[in-house]
Amino acid sequence: MEKAQNHRGFTLIEMVIVLALIGILVGVGIPQYKSSLKRGREAVLQENLHTLRVMLNQYYIDKKKYPMTLYALVDEGYLHSMPWDPITKSNETWEEVMEELTEDDMLSGVIPGVADVRSTAEGVGLDGTPYNTW
Repeated sequence: MEKAQNHRGFTLIEMVIVLALIGILVGVGIPQYKSSLKRGREAVLQENLHTLRVMLNQYYIDKKKYPMTLYALVDEGYLHSMPWDPITKSNETWEEVMEELTEDDMLSGVIPGVADVRSTAEGVGLDGTPYNTW
């Protein structure tokens, strides 16, 4: 008597079902991954803007005037280096917002300094507001 050989393995339908399930999981996971990357970049942008604003205020408290440029914060030791904008992927794309002076200040020769900073990144954050308004 011959013994029937018992082959063990997966059938074609089992393989198709497994591949379909893997495809569904990947299809669900990729958008989540991309939104978590964007959320992370936005968190870094907000933290870097906060740091720059705190250092501008500290400079003003110490010297009773705002710095002429953002790089004065680095030159005078308020920052080790200029923070990175994770959306534009550069540390040179910050928009300097100059302080508004009164007429008396202008007549007395006061030169406006950098009172605020914004990102020049184009696009809209997950909260629906443009990056350049943060």
